[in-house]
Amino acid sequence: MANIPEDLRYSKDHEWIHVEGDIATIGITDYAQHSLGDVVYVDMPRVGDKFGTHEAFGSVESVKAVSEIFTPVGGEVTDVNNAVNDTPESVNNDPYGSGWMVKVKMDNPGEADAMMSAVEYEEYLEASA
Repeated sequence: MANIPEDLRYSKDHEWIHVEGDIATIGITDYAQHSLGDVVYVDMPRVGDKFGTHEAFGSVESVKAVSEIFTPVGGEVTDVNNAVNDTPESVNNDPYGSGWMVKVKMDNPGEADAMMSAVEYEEYLEASA
């Protein structure tokens, strides 16, 4: 079973967010990294880029495929984890820690509340298996 931390919110596209005030840290879930296989490259946006809710902000390239990554909330990129460019395997090894992707200043922090809880995400994964 996938690792699903309870203090995060989840999207149907297998992104997670951690909210602190109006800043959302975004990454891909353990389920997503496992499905992709070994991540070899991550394409990231730049600080200052703005994205609407559910817009593609980058992509993850693995040995199996290239997959877009979507922002579950709209806003402006305030920080980018450039370390994943040098060590893309951190997305596989620690998707909720060192493998985070971007931080976004949310336009509407309430959007995060509409995302799935850990229990809801686990149920979603079981239903789609």
